[in-house]
Amino acid sequence: MLDLVANKTHDEQRQGESYAPFSVDPNEYQKKFYIESYGCAMNFADSEVVASILNKEGFGATRNVEEANLIFINTCSIREKAEQTVRKRLTEFRKLKARNPGTLVGVLGCMAERLKSKFLEEEKLVDIVVGPDAYRSLPRLVDEAADGHRSIDVLLSREETYADIAPVRLNTNGVSAFVSIMRGCNNMCSFCVVPFTRGRERSRDAESIINECKDLFENGYREVTLLGQNVDSYYYNAESNSTEHAVTFAQLLEKVALISPLLRVRFSTSHPKDITSDVLRTMAAHENICKCIHLPVQSGSTRVLQLMNRTYTREWYMMKVDEIRAILPDCSLTSDMIAGFCTETEEEHQETLSIMDYTRYDYSYMFFYSERPGTLAQRRYKDDIPVEVKKRRLQEIIEKQNELSRINFAQDLGKTFKVLIDGDSKRSADDWVGRTSQNKVVIFPKNNMDLQKGDYVEVKVNNCTQATLFGEII
Repeated sequence: MLDLVANKTHDEQRQGESYAPFSVDPNEYQKKFYIESYGCAMNFADSEVVASILNKEGFGATRNVEEANLIFINTCSIREKAEQTVRKRLTEFRKLKARNPGTLVGVLGCMAERLKSKFLEEEKLVDIVVGPDAYRSLPRLVDEAADGHRSIDVLLSREETYADIAPVRLNTNGVSAFVSIMRGCNNMCSFCVVPFTRGRERSRDAESIINECKDLFENGYREVTLLGQNVDSYYYNAESNSTEHAVTFAQLLEKVALISPLLRVRFSTSHPKDITSDVLRTMAAHENICKCIHLPVQSGSTRVLQLMNRTYTREWYMMKVDEIRAILPDCSLTSDMIAGFCTETEEEHQETLSIMDYTRYDYSYMFFYSERPGTLAQRRYKDDIPVEVKKRRLQEIIEKQNELSRINFAQDLGKTFKVLIDGDSKRSADDWVGRTSQNKVVIFPKNNMDLQKGDYVEVKVNNCTQATLFGEII
């Protein structure tokens, strides 16, 4: 299995990261927990909810797995490689558990729901299995496992949003934070396991979202990313028998933007069929709503899109791109693409390359198709494209994206951008790293100026690669 992604931002590269909160004294707690997270931003946000629940039970976070009383992996089931990685890590943790009797190992999240019996019974790799809607049951499950019982709760919920739980910010830079606004997904894309592992869509109480964002801003954060499997379908109505107080995603976006002009607002992920003109006009009306939309296309072929159950055509997607360009001419567009989906022809592969040329993505997440058990595609279609063909088509998609990225980033030369400072550059403590509204990474020298992370600066771009801008403060 080849699992390739190109041109990610630094926030999106955090695969398999261990967690410890900077804001908590490590000596405050006698018992310790350790979490590794894999996959999407939602998993990282969920780990912060889990950390909050465990803190209340007397467990503090640690980066040292050897001293942990509880070890958790928060997992993704979207790609086969993630499952291989997690199984390898669990095998390593089992050896650690043999050296430290009493240590408990658990699996959280999407893969926990899907592979519960394998992990618990067949392979005996874990003591605890907890699905994404069952984190409140962790205290009980930990107690059961400590008594020698393998514990499991993977029930999905139609109501759970964790709206009342204040996440513990983990490995934060103190500038940017994730805020979950909804859970689950109602889109039955034929290749995707999310509806089966995270359940049906339900939107979080709008007031709780606004309060969380306000609290973050008051504690020095300057950027929030509103998260959901499909944020554009967010809809909260406290009074189901009336639409007077209903909140749409466009309205929520504006409410968060109005907290302060100094608070940047991002969101992810959008489904092309659901992003509305109201959302685009709201983005245009507020400078602090970042001009970057992740708009996964998956394929450029209408026939393949129908097999994927994406509910739009090639032509419709291109019209949506035209609308975005008309309302938000400076907006960055990013995408997901799958090479070699069932029955895809060479001509249809070329259609994917041509829609990339049309849309001019700044970066993309690019994979070849891997059949996921339990999905509609696995039940309905034969995975009939040879692996070597999938790899070759994927490589052509990657090369096309690299070409587009080089062109897009070169077009920023000589331009000036408002940049939010994230912190020190990894290459040199003499340089800052930050991002533009379009989510492009910018590196620039500090020049002994009295600045700190979380500040905004105007930076003129004077050099670039296909993934990074370089400039000077003006």
